[in-house]
Amino acid sequence: MSNDGKPSMALFWGCFIALITTSYAFFSRMYLCDVRFGLDFGIDKVTIGALKGAGIWPFAISIILFSLIIDRIGYKIAMLFSFVCYLIYAGMAFMAYGAIQGVTGDALVAAQARGYNLLYWGSVILGLGNGTVEAFINPVVATMFSKDKTKWLNILHAGWPGGLVFGGLCTIALAGVAASGDWRIVLGLVLVPAVIYLVMLIGAKFPVNEREQAGVSYVQMLGEFGVFGALVAFGLIFAQLEQVPELSSVFFAPYAKWIYTGVVAALFGLVTKSFGRPLLAFMIVIMGPLATTEIGTDGWINSLMEEPMKAAGANPGWVLIYTSAIMMVLRFFAGPIVHKLSPIGLLITSSVLAIAGLLALSKTGSSGLLIIFAAATLYGFGKTFFWPTMLGITAEQSPKGGALTLNAISGIGMLAVGILGFPFIGSLQEDTTTKLIQEKNSALVEQITVDKKYVLGAYKGVDPVKAAAVTAEEDKSMIAEATKAGQFTALGRMAMFPAFMLVCYMLMFLYFKSKGGYKAVDLMAPDKEGGQMEQA
Repeated sequence: MSNDGKPSMALFWGCFIALITTSYAFFSRMYLCDVRFGLDFGIDKVTIGALKGAGIWPFAISIILFSLIIDRIGYKIAMLFSFVCYLIYAGMAFMAYGAIQGVTGDALVAAQARGYNLLYWGSVILGLGNGTVEAFINPVVATMFSKDKTKWLNILHAGWPGGLVFGGLCTIALAGVAASGDWRIVLGLVLVPAVIYLVMLIGAKFPVNEREQAGVSYVQMLGEFGVFGALVAFGLIFAQLEQVPELSSVFFAPYAKWIYTGVVAALFGLVTKSFGRPLLAFMIVIMGPLATTEIGTDGWINSLMEEPMKAAGANPGWVLIYTSAIMMVLRFFAGPIVHKLSPIGLLITSSVLAIAGLLALSKTGSSGLLIIFAAATLYGFGKTFFWPTMLGITAEQSPKGGALTLNAISGIGMLAVGILGFPFIGSLQEDTTTKLIQEKNSALVEQITVDKKYVLGAYKGVDPVKAAAVTAEEDKSMIAEATKAGQFTALGRMAMFPAFMLVCYMLMFLYFKSKGGYKAVDLMAPDKEGGQMEQA
């Protein structure tokens, strides 16, 4: 807050720039995964999906764990930690690039493995930094604008598509460098907004969280999250950690993840004696499909739209820039829209548009630019308000949960997309690609694929090195056509996620209608109309 008691807009815009940093880091890494990392480090699409996820699931770990302690350590310490993570990430990625330079022959495989490990663990550290950014910016803004949370959280999260626009423009301008030059330039630009937010926030005075102002105890905060929240959040955390080979061999004997999860959930039960807020539990279920719809699709859309955009003579990055620009502008004007439709009505409308947009995009494989961007407009409108509006509803309906519930619901969504979403989208592509090739040339499938496993099961993946070694023009053409078909099948099947969300939001609409309409909980006046909802 400023000295006159009004919210400090300098603090708000510093948080906004911090979110732009996370978004640029997300986009530039995803872009390089698609255009360089596969060939540079000899990995297939599902492994690329796992690498993409390595920058996502640590987000959830840091955002959840920091939310448990952030009121104790302070927002400024969290901000400084996030900046250090960006520095370390850039350094490790630069080392990964250096590991494969000038290496050929038999030594290249070992060099690629070393480079991949540096890139993977650098991505993990980046994810921790990104999560820490959200761990402090969300409760800071919700506290600063406690009477208008959904509006200002939407405006804050205009920084996410803002970073995607920045990233898209940079990568298009540096497309030649990214494709065949020193990709460290593209990646290293993340330090520009990182330094800016550090300068803006290093001397800022951060507010005391709304929960603490109202005298809500730490145990009460945990009770809002409850046993169910702990079960889902830590179940996903341990499921992800089990997939890390260095940790799995030491800490994860058979069934260990279930034992760890049960212990944490039991501790939550003993301390809080609470299942958790029922509405929050319902929203937790929604967050996995929501995160996959928005972030999962964003992570793949550049490669999914590559062929039709090239056929139309344009860079595929313009699709993401365009949809992100739509998101950025609309989120700045979220206030009047939320007032007109209510948060639940806005989410219902968004789900319908997202379904239509994804189905339309899946049909644009041989379309011109006009059709592609018309479909992208639908998708852009559909995905715009999902994430910040869910955060707004969480902050408005569960203010006793403070930073924990507000951030943990984001963490759960990011865990789900990191562990399941990205690899699942990759497996959708690989499955369709290999089946189409199998129908025409079964011998070619055996020549270019390898058997792999991921968290949801086994699959056959196209090995990029083996595919690149194919010399027959007919076979090359077949692989290209099957790959394209796999990409667009994945887009169409992604519509199942917003379809599920639509059903859930309709149920939420009926619930609030039975209560007399949607009203935000006023933590400072719990006995008045619109006060606390029942606690299970």
